[in-house]
Amino acid sequence: MLRLNFPTYTFRFKNSENKVSIFDEIRKKFIILTPEEWVRQHVVHYLMNEKKYPKSLINVEKVLTVNGLRKRYDVVVFNPDGSIHILVECKAPEVRISQATFDQIARYNMTMKARFLNVTNGLNHFYCQMDFENEKYQFLQSLPDYRQV
Repeated sequence: MLRLNFPTYTFRFKNSENKVSIFDEIRKKFIILTPEEWVRQHVVHYLMNEKKYPKSLINVEKVLTVNGLRKRYDVVVFNPDGSIHILVECKAPEVRISQATFDQIARYNMTMKARFLNVTNGLNHFYCQMDFENEKYQFLQSLPDYRQV
């Protein structure tokens, strides 16, 4: 797999029927290793190891309904009260992050109301803080650490 723009992490891999899987610490199972999954696993480790978010507040690949359509989010970090703190959209490294990518996460966030958004393809990372009152977002250098929540 391609070297991503994240610190180096130790992952567990398994090879079965000529398919490589990676162990997901959140789902507690092996997941087929796709380029997008490679990015998602780096994001999860980044949130736990660098930003110090507890594993218990992180959720991966769940379905939500947006305008009557079933959509799947990549990574969510909850606040201790159950509200959503961070919404992460992961793309494969070869996928260019565009305005359409931001539009997608913004549509998801109309339902989810996360305070922070992160869009990444593993090579380029974009972080935003939502301003719901003025219906806009502000770009940030990084996500806040857990202790700042």
